[in-house]
Amino acid sequence: MSDTTTTAHQPGSPLTSVPGMLGRWGAAMAGRSRWVFAIWLLVLVGLGAAAPSVFSSLAGAGWQANGSESVQVRELAQQHFGGNSSAAVQVVIHSDRDTIDSPTMQETIANATAVFVDDSRFGDVVPPQPGMTISRDQHTGILIAGANANTDDMVRAVDEVKGELTELSRDGVEVYPTGASALWSDFNKANHDAMIKAELFSWPVTLAIMVLAFGSLVAAGLPLLLTIAGLIASAGGLVLLNQVTPISVWAMNFAMMFALALGIDYALFIVSRFRDALNNHTNKTHAVAETMDTAGKAVVLSGLTVLVSLSAVLLVPAPAVRTMAVGIMLAVTFVLAATLTLLPATLGALGPKVNAAALPYAKRQQHRSPLFERWGKILHNHPWPFALGSLAVLIALAIPVIGLKVAMPSISVVPEEAPVRQGYELVQQQMGEGAPGMLQIVAPSAQAQQAATAAAQTPAISMVTPPQPALDGTDYVMMQALPAVDPSDAQLGAIVDDLRSALPGNALVGGAPAENLDLQQALGDYFPLIVGIILVLGFVLLLVSLQAPLIALIGTVVSLLSTAAAFGVAKLIFQDGHLSGLLGFTPQGFLDGWGPVFFFAMIFAIAMDYTVFLLATAKEHYERTGDADTAQIDGMAHSGRIIFAAAAVMVAVFFTFALADPLPPKEMGIILGVAVLLDAVLIRLMLLPALLRLTGRAAWWSPTWLRKILPAISFSH
Repeated sequence: MSDTTTTAHQPGSPLTSVPGMLGRWGAAMAGRSRWVFAIWLLVLVGLGAAAPSVFSSLAGAGWQANGSESVQVRELAQQHFGGNSSAAVQVVIHSDRDTIDSPTMQETIANATAVFVDDSRFGDVVPPQPGMTISRDQHTGILIAGANANTDDMVRAVDEVKGELTELSRDGVEVYPTGASALWSDFNKANHDAMIKAELFSWPVTLAIMVLAFGSLVAAGLPLLLTIAGLIASAGGLVLLNQVTPISVWAMNFAMMFALALGIDYALFIVSRFRDALNNHTNKTHAVAETMDTAGKAVVLSGLTVLVSLSAVLLVPAPAVRTMAVGIMLAVTFVLAATLTLLPATLGALGPKVNAAALPYAKRQQHRSPLFERWGKILHNHPWPFALGSLAVLIALAIPVIGLKVAMPSISVVPEEAPVRQGYELVQQQMGEGAPGMLQIVAPSAQAQQAATAAAQTPAISMVTPPQPALDGTDYVMMQALPAVDPSDAQLGAIVDDLRSALPGNALVGGAPAENLDLQQALGDYFPLIVGIILVLGFVLLLVSLQAPLIALIGTVVSLLSTAAAFGVAKLIFQDGHLSGLLGFTPQGFLDGWGPVFFFAMIFAIAMDYTVFLLATAKEHYERTGDADTAQIDGMAHSGRIIFAAAAVMVAVFFTFALADPLPPKEMGIILGVAVLLDAVLIRLMLLPALLRLTGRAAWWSPTWLRKILPAISFSH
């Protein structure tokens, strides 16, 4: 990305007409467009062949803290207790008329058992047991089909058999598959349907914004074509990667969202700059070279910032969280690759035709926006009111984050008509609040009685089943402990802690609720580390790209401020319930547990994306003139409309997910949409330019020793 000169460009010195590395690369893509198109066609055909199976191929589980006590219990249960683990399938069989020993109920139990016996993914099938899985009134029983495969395969297995199980409901008998595997099966389906619906709705909205921003149908279509290429490639890539290691289906959901948002973001910046460069060059290849030497560098640095931010999430020892990050990183990589190869090749092939089918007003449109130039001058003349005003709003919105609570999602995130929720609620009605979230205790045989006594004496444990010996004769026993509270109740964490403290040293506590609590603990433990890594790496990337420590620090801090404000708004909406009636959801009283880690990385990545676009443009004009005031005003004049249009697209894309019925995609869409809105309006178009004005030349100052050790990167052309 450095220029051909060996030292960084000095402000106000003559500019070289020799293109830098990215300029030469862009010219090469434009000059060999047929080869580029052919290679991308092969890539898209190859990966596109795998893409249609992306949602059916990817993993459905993985929400666990690897190495935790609860995961150990699940593994022991699968090895030694016939698969009676948290991943086992629980089939709730209920009749208002008949009792469990009636011929009709017994026939239903036999038919349900037959669904599992020939499938190797299921372990031992245990019929309803008196005092354990049969209600006191004898009208409800739970058949348990053990898990004989990993959690991802168990979710797929439930996907395949749940229809057959629910069809057994007849003659007054109701049949509902429940349990963690069934929960993830119904949960993933509901979220997948919601994400697809939101994506389909967002495309026409996005196209309309693109047409308004570019004023040309051809130019507006390029970002969408680029995004489609990135989406197809990333979908196929995820399917292939899933053959090596399980990839969560959520990875594709997030990848779709980010590919659309960032693909349009990058294409906006590149295409807008190319249209301006056409005014300076009669040769379209030279125009592509200038575009890639300036806007191309900003896009590369932005892409690296996004990738670096998301890479920190890989530290969390939770497969689903890690692979969601992998999915987005893969999508960003393909979008970035398309932006640096396919887009310059397309621009080189189109040349002035990029402005074809232009709307009347667009023919007078310039890259330097008179509107945003005036806005830049207003900020230049009155920096303090705008700086203090935007700071006040952001801090006020960030303050509620102090009271933010997080927990893993409750059953309420699954649609009411989903079989797993109907079974869950039926079990609670018949067997008690905590019945759907039984805790499992595995202990050495010698400590069986001691563990059973300690568990029974633990506060808020209503019942403990007799110890069951391991089926394979190993030296273990298992017992089930019934909590007195709902599995999503905040008290459950203290109950599990008390239980673990009371049990003998070699006894372990697990079960689906304990797995959620252990995952939440891991996410909380890793959150400060991830925040620190993202902030440091974000600062380093800005420092390397801008060659100025003060503005790199300011850019990092203000991005953190917009992230905090977004979480403050999330607390008000999703925890406190403000606007819940308008948005159509019932608040859980907390934010979903994976939110802080994942949303922080995503929001910070997006915030830094805009930071790079604005500051890279300002740095280009500072290098050209050596004047900090010109850099601030021209930076706004040349990037303001792009940032505004890109933010409008992102907000539209993210807010379409607010229309989803399930709560997680609604959370995701609203939080990310609010973050982009706050960041673009209050920071990129107000606070950061005002701070550039207040810091003046100091913003771009760099000590000599630092310039010597940093790579030479210039945004001038």
